[in-house]
Amino acid sequence: MSAIQITGITKFYGTHRGVEDVHLSVERGEVFGFIGPNGAGKSTTIRTLLGLLTPDRGSAEILGCDVVSQGVAARAKVGYLPSEIAYYPEMTSRELLEYHAGLYGIKDSGARMEELATYFELDLDRLIDDLSYGNKKKCAIIQAVLHDPEVLILDEPTGGLDPLMQHRFFDLLETLNAKGTTVFFSSHVLSEIQRMCSRAAVIRDGKIIAVEDISTLLAKQMKKVRIVLEKGANLVLPNGVQNPTSSGDKHTFDYVGSVQDLMSWLNEQSLLDVTISEPDLESIFMNYYQR
Repeated sequence: MSAIQITGITKFYGTHRGVEDVHLSVERGEVFGFIGPNGAGKSTTIRTLLGLLTPDRGSAEILGCDVVSQGVAARAKVGYLPSEIAYYPEMTSRELLEYHAGLYGIKDSGARMEELATYFELDLDRLIDDLSYGNKKKCAIIQAVLHDPEVLILDEPTGGLDPLMQHRFFDLLETLNAKGTTVFFSSHVLSEIQRMCSRAAVIRDGKIIAVEDISTLLAKQMKKVRIVLEKGANLVLPNGVQNPTSSGDKHTFDYVGSVQDLMSWLNEQSLLDVTISEPDLESIFMNYYQR
């Protein structure tokens, strides 16, 4: 049984398409990436998984429970970290987390709550209204994992966290995953997906355009290359080059292919300078669409 099974989900908002014919299967114990630009359909997919939206067609299950007809049972197995945090401002983090624990029937959450608060350097007794956005995000992380969910659904989870807290958050995810927690990781930050996930789905305009192992996704992804050659040097571009532009001895192009082949080609050039960078996600999506 898969941890998450989405079969042909379609959702329209009036005449506007949210998602169309989405199929995904996430195995138990997997860390699965879900990437796409704003408006691609990530949030609609997640809200459908949480039972907050009812699909026009198709179905979704979490650990065998249909998210519509067995929504309560499905959500009991899930921890959710939203991209935007909104809490009752007059509560403290401790009060909020105790309330959350009570909803899940957790009678003794104090020790785990203190452990996580210390780990993320969160003052549990400050009013939520007095917390920075980063500290509110820490509270949301603790809330998402406090009841030891079997499935974690994360929507842009690192927004607001400084680099140290991001590192601790990733370490926590790795620890939970080693114990068997399934993680559905939605992000527009490719480096996060690369670090955490074994597979990823790419969504654009409401449709899944690729489901790949991360190693395959990286091998296929486009690199942006900028080189400066010695004056008068001859340039013959390698296979895999797209969108080349030149200005004097400065040359820029997109490259799709083996990194080893690119490095071998660069080693043969009369280089003064070279820059290789990851493209933005939009460029990667366009690369998939153009195949």
